[in-house]
Amino acid sequence: MDLPYFERWNKLKSISSPDLLIPRRIAYSEKDVKEFLESATNAGHEGIMLKKLDGKYKPGRREKLWLKIKPSETLDLVIIKADYGYGRRTGWLSNYHLAAYDPETGGFEIVGKTFKGLTDDESEWITKKLLELKIGEEGYTISVKPEIVVEVAYNEIQKSSKYRSGLALRFARITRIRLDKRPVEADTIQEVIRRYFKQFEKRALQI
Repeated sequence: MDLPYFERWNKLKSISSPDLLIPRRIAYSEKDVKEFLESATNAGHEGIMLKKLDGKYKPGRREKLWLKIKPSETLDLVIIKADYGYGRRTGWLSNYHLAAYDPETGGFEIVGKTFKGLTDDESEWITKKLLELKIGEEGYTISVKPEIVVEVAYNEIQKSSKYRSGLALRFARITRIRLDKRPVEADTIQEVIRRYFKQFEKRALQI
């Protein structure tokens, strides 16, 4: 366990059959990492692990010696509620409830919320816009007309009893405000459900 990672790997390699070893590459640049990640996802894997070559093994602890990298997907979603922030975000609406469009009902189904991704200028602008769209308020949360569409990156879609949709985005963050899209052009709840089940297809390919 006290040996650095590259020595442990070489010892494992010397006593194992090649077909039992997972694909591995030493990366010398960001480009190398991106290419290996792409080849892994094309093969049906969720992502890759980065390990420090001189890192020692610490049972049950990953620390900063291991890093999991998974490609992010994006959805165009509509803000239908927002929470007032605190601390540095006091005075801003900074936690946004994100919803997918349901063409069957004409309504919107919440699939998560996030306070991450926007710059200070964007947060200030979106606060002003959301207050103009306010239709209700309860505690620190306001409800708004569903007009603002945002592009949201996420790592995974999970089951959740918190929302009526039954689903929630994991590690959601806003990547841009979609002023070019109308709410009815946002991604649908049916698309979110499709992507949820598609995750299991990818995992099945790894077995």
